[in-house]
Amino acid sequence: MAGIDSGVESIGPLLRRLRRENGRTQQELAESLSARRGHPLEQAAVSRWENEERLPDPISRALLAEEFGVPEQELKRAVQLARRLRRQHQREEPVDEENDVERRDFISLSAGAGLAAIRPSSLLGAGRRLGSDVPGQLAQRTARLRRLDDFMGGGDTYRLYVGELAETTRLVAEGVYTEGVGQQLRGIIAEQAQLAGWAAYDAGLYGEARRHYMTALAASKTAEDRSLEGNSLAFLAYLEWAVGGGSGIAYAQAGLAAVETGRDPVVRALLADRLAWQYATSGHAREAGYALSLAEEAIHSRADGPVPDWAYWVDRDEILIMTGRCWTELHRPLRAIPALEDALGRYDDTRARDKALYLSWLASAYFDAGEIEHAAAITSRVMDLSAGLASTRPAGRTRMMVRRLEPHRALPLVGSVLERARA
Repeated sequence: MAGIDSGVESIGPLLRRLRRENGRTQQELAESLSARRGHPLEQAAVSRWENEERLPDPISRALLAEEFGVPEQELKRAVQLARRLRRQHQREEPVDEENDVERRDFISLSAGAGLAAIRPSSLLGAGRRLGSDVPGQLAQRTARLRRLDDFMGGGDTYRLYVGELAETTRLVAEGVYTEGVGQQLRGIIAEQAQLAGWAAYDAGLYGEARRHYMTALAASKTAEDRSLEGNSLAFLAYLEWAVGGGSGIAYAQAGLAAVETGRDPVVRALLADRLAWQYATSGHAREAGYALSLAEEAIHSRADGPVPDWAYWVDRDEILIMTGRCWTELHRPLRAIPALEDALGRYDDTRARDKALYLSWLASAYFDAGEIEHAAAITSRVMDLSAGLASTRPAGRTRMMVRRLEPHRALPLVGSVLERARA
């Protein structure tokens, strides 16, 4: 694809030409860059750059400039051209936002189909007895409800989650069961209270969120489930940060301590991840980096048993996302951008709320790196994905980016994004 600026190549063709002129394969280039940056870069990353599926971030551009002996500014201009070409293509073929929203709604309805057909109260047997199969049935219902959060905001799911928690609590209060079954049922209540708390938090209902999290903490302790207890504490830490009443570090530290001797590395990765966030948002870079290293080590460890369903979404991409978010909060864009872009390249638009949120941190990181127009373009994409979401958080992140962009309104792209935000 020829550049529209005279004498400037778009980044994909430029990198392909430079690599071939140096007699390198993509794998050889990836290995050389890995040695320069001190951690692995896969051949697929080079391929994505050359095909312009992804664009090299500032630190990668600096390494490529050293590798090929070309001015870094030349690579920066090539990336800027690729972005302009991409925006031009998007204007010619606009994103079908209505289709995206409809697709999310269809997935959400499919995930929840059938939940209303059998209520928890129907699981009571003769003499109000709850058999050993009841906790498993309730766990399956809870798992299906949990998947709705992938596609819907807390404003849509909160009442559903609260209703399910109330029914399960009533069932446990009225039923007759063995001590072992009771312990499992209290674990289910802890999981459902965490769901209700998360939906309340996502909808901006912070008082209700705290009440549900405290219920979850008490139930997890009664169930003697240290992992669930640690997760309840991590939720409280996140809430403490959100309401601005102080740092959630103490809660997050207690959450990780609850599972340090446990067997489940995925849960440890999640709780170390949450502790890193508390450190980063409190300005403690060294401690945040250490907690992120704990999360990275844990997520690559072999699990001795099945991962709890409430942690099904925790994977290497989640750790990468949190790594990028933490370094963005600490204003270290050269560390933040590669992690965020790596993970976001695998995010489907149906996960609109999460993708919008994580893109907002990418926009902030690019702003810190001096890439103002690219930060504005990403903010516009955040607005696209946020359309129709019953969540307060993407809108809050968008307002933050709009405030940061305001002094640069003279730039055409920034001006158009600010106009769109006002509208």
